[in-house]
Amino acid sequence: MRRLLALRREGKLATRDVRAMAETLGVRERAVWKWLAAAEHDEAAARAPGERTRYYGRFTVTAEVRALLGLWRGNVAAVHRELTARAARGEGEPPPSIPTLHRAIRRDLTAGERAGLAGGEGEARKHDVFLAQPRGWRNQVWETDHVQAPVLVDVEGTALRPWITWFVDCATNTIMGVAITPGYPSRESVLAALRAAVLRQEPFGPQGGLPEKVRVDRGRDFLSKTVAAAFGALVVQVEDLPAYTPHLKGTVEGLNRAVESMFLAALPGYLRQPRPGRRRARPKDEVLLDFEGFTARLLGWVEWWNTSHRPEPLKGKSPLQAWEADPTPVREVSPEELWTFTLEDDGRVRVISTRGVRFRRRDYVGPWMSGLAGTGVRVRFMPHHDHRIEVFDATNGRYLGPATIADEASPEQITAVRTARAARSRRLSKDLTAAQRERYAAVTRPGKPQRLGAVSAVEAGEELAAADWADLSRLALPDLIPPSAPPAEWRTPPALAARTRHARPTDTAGSGDRGGPSTGPGTDSGATEGGPR
Repeated sequence: MRRLLALRREGKLATRDVRAMAETLGVRERAVWKWLAAAEHDEAAARAPGERTRYYGRFTVTAEVRALLGLWRGNVAAVHRELTARAARGEGEPPPSIPTLHRAIRRDLTAGERAGLAGGEGEARKHDVFLAQPRGWRNQVWETDHVQAPVLVDVEGTALRPWITWFVDCATNTIMGVAITPGYPSRESVLAALRAAVLRQEPFGPQGGLPEKVRVDRGRDFLSKTVAAAFGALVVQVEDLPAYTPHLKGTVEGLNRAVESMFLAALPGYLRQPRPGRRRARPKDEVLLDFEGFTARLLGWVEWWNTSHRPEPLKGKSPLQAWEADPTPVREVSPEELWTFTLEDDGRVRVISTRGVRFRRRDYVGPWMSGLAGTGVRVRFMPHHDHRIEVFDATNGRYLGPATIADEASPEQITAVRTARAARSRRLSKDLTAAQRERYAAVTRPGKPQRLGAVSAVEAGEELAAADWADLSRLALPDLIPPSAPPAEWRTPPALAARTRHARPTDTAGSGDRGGPSTGPGTDSGATEGGPR
């Protein structure tokens, strides 16, 4: 650069010299001409061409600017207006120009910080670097999760989005077990998926066994007492991950994303399908899958994932081939023991009576109960499965057999009851919505809100009277006035006679021609002497 500067000062600088310097430095020819112009006035620019001179008074991002960026969701122009307004009030120095503010923010804040101030922690996490967890060996670590399928399924005439609960092996990406529920999942879904994951019998597949550790994400279903007791009985460690840390269980989170893009997106009723027009409504003539068909297709996809899909990390092997090729011993458990461990214990000792086992105000019976009346038993049951319980001997814990409800209603009766409950719920919701609806007038100037909805004085009085009557009926004391005494020819027990009142003597003088007791204002037959009237 000094040689070019000397040639320029002597008037001997040629364009080819500048072009050769630009090719040598790998920059544009225009940049070299700028460096020469800067070097004529600054010796530091001649020593280090291309480097910016240090300016000690340049603007830097302060804590105040960071707070304003978070307040205005990363809007730099709004931050500039706020700083300008504060400077006009004498609350700080005037800010630099908007381009300078942009450059300072890009220079002093990382991409993750800028995204976090604009969109929150979720956007900032997209710029983080996460280390890959070691794969380990089969059944070393499982991950489990619930995912709601973005697909509408016909469940007894109602369009619902089913939930999927599954366990996946982190070392081989094998789906160990899966359970599908039409409604919101519960601990029963976790236990059903766990049994499907542990058992190695058909139709669950050759994969299975007990894991050493299971990662969960603070879900209340996975941390319930029943699930915790099952994991404890099976000697399985549960790792409770912190909230909002999906990167700590990336295997099952990746499976949740893969099932949507590789399978659910092609099903009828997919909710995230691009639709023509502005409204993203579902076509009226679209035929939804029933729950049985959806379950069959999903289980078929799970089998394809385990046997035919070949993820890149497995180096040409399917998840099941990688799982079977692992020489790690498999810790198994018998189906009977697994069924016992994954049931919820009632915690009480009951006695078999002549009507069976009394549980939750219902009688459960089984053919094996003949001759066992009077035996102490303990009840185990699957959560939310009220139609059946499992009975064990309270002394030695031996399994006795199942028991079902003695007078279970027919499917038609259950459907009618649910229909009536749904109608009552809709009617109540409509009444509550109408009662809470408030409308206010639109305003164009500052002022107090004006409530709309005129009510006449007569309507207001009738509604208040009805409310007062309802309040008084709740406060009424039915035993305040005791009942009248029974006829004399009745044989009344002493306990009942003490709680009755005697009728007043008949006033024959005021009876007139009727020949009966007077019921005029002077003779109150509904109250005792000296009593309330």
